[in-house]
Amino acid sequence: MGPSLSSHFQSRAPSAVRLTQIEFLKRTDRVVAVNTAIGNVSLPMHPAMLKRMFSLDTPSSPFHQGVVKYSTTVGEVETNQTFLHLIESSGFSTQGLYSQVTDGGSQAMELAILGVCGPAGSATKPLLLIDPTYSNYASIAERTGRSTVAVTRYLEDNGKFTLPKLSEIEKVIQKTQPAALLVIPYDNPTGQFFPQKILNDLAALCVKYNLWLLSDEAYRELFYTQDQTSSLWGITEKDVPGITGRRISIESASKIWNACGLRIGALVTDNKEFHQQAVAENTASLCSNVIGQYIFGSLLHESKNQLQAWFQQQRTYYYQMASTVTAGLKKELPQLIISTPDAALYTVIDMRNIFGADFDVTDFVMYCAQKGQVLVKDVKKTLLLAPMAGFYSPQPGERNPGKTQMRFAYVEPPEIMEEVPKLFAQLLLDFQRSRDSCITQYL
Repeated sequence: MGPSLSSHFQSRAPSAVRLTQIEFLKRTDRVVAVNTAIGNVSLPMHPAMLKRMFSLDTPSSPFHQGVVKYSTTVGEVETNQTFLHLIESSGFSTQGLYSQVTDGGSQAMELAILGVCGPAGSATKPLLLIDPTYSNYASIAERTGRSTVAVTRYLEDNGKFTLPKLSEIEKVIQKTQPAALLVIPYDNPTGQFFPQKILNDLAALCVKYNLWLLSDEAYRELFYTQDQTSSLWGITEKDVPGITGRRISIESASKIWNACGLRIGALVTDNKEFHQQAVAENTASLCSNVIGQYIFGSLLHESKNQLQAWFQQQRTYYYQMASTVTAGLKKELPQLIISTPDAALYTVIDMRNIFGADFDVTDFVMYCAQKGQVLVKDVKKTLLLAPMAGFYSPQPGERNPGKTQMRFAYVEPPEIMEEVPKLFAQLLLDFQRSRDSCITQYL
């Protein structure tokens, strides 16, 4: 008998966004997967980044002799200046801000949680989430021995997510005494957009109850409404007195800049002590990918007008795709509840009007990953989706709204995404037939 795994490892399961991909890779039938389960962008990076990537062996590159040294833990000066430059290019002041380069937004999340939330136990100071929220926050909290609490949004039949009243959020704060509130203004997974007024109102609660305010800004500038760009960095002392020194944003090269695999992110804050201690904590990880830092640093030399043009290009691309796919899904399956894609890259689909409130959507997404196949233009295809139960954290005894929901991402090329509505509808029909057949055989 061999050594035992830790109880933590024994209890771990794949995240909701990776689950179906892992299952699909076990197949040997050569079916092609349209992977909408994860926000893995399939567009080329910004031209300035491409230019640097393709010029790594030229004399102007620090790597032209093949030497790849560590950077400092805080990251290259150019890379940190780039993150601040991008915040400025969205119209926000960066005076008094500190930036630290991380291994993508994921490491920034972990450092933020470690830095502000108390360890699990009697003296815990949890992270307050607005459910549904990106599942990695709860996973990282569990990994680091921290806990989370949540207020819950609900998807209405009209495709709109309700935002809890401030009084409801305040009651949860009073009851659970969290260390910090997390917001995702361009929301993953719901596609909901948080205007600046909402961010200001939430910030005022943080000041009132002495909380940190964390903002995941990986999708900043990806919104499709008539609102203005919103941000944690748009909250001013004039609007919310006392907000200074309690703000932390999580930045990323992955989504706006089409560089998911580059694994470059940043932790930006207006609290000097937090910044210093976050860097100290991260010295154990040495530094982030220096080639990735160099490639991303090219954006520092783009003007605000050039960057704004890029933002608009990105918004146009995703808005057209989201509009086409959601319209197609509604046409194929009018009973579906589909969240309005007002921001980010995602839509939530709810099946409760088709199968009822007790249906577990995991059965369908696993069917698609393990068995599903539809002939599309002479190619057998299936669809990978993310079940939403893992994006919620209901209290014991409470119904998980995500049980009937799934998230899909607008990340495949447009010509492939156009196939999604009919592919989804046919897979759902095949799933219903297979389920009915199993029931009949059982009876």
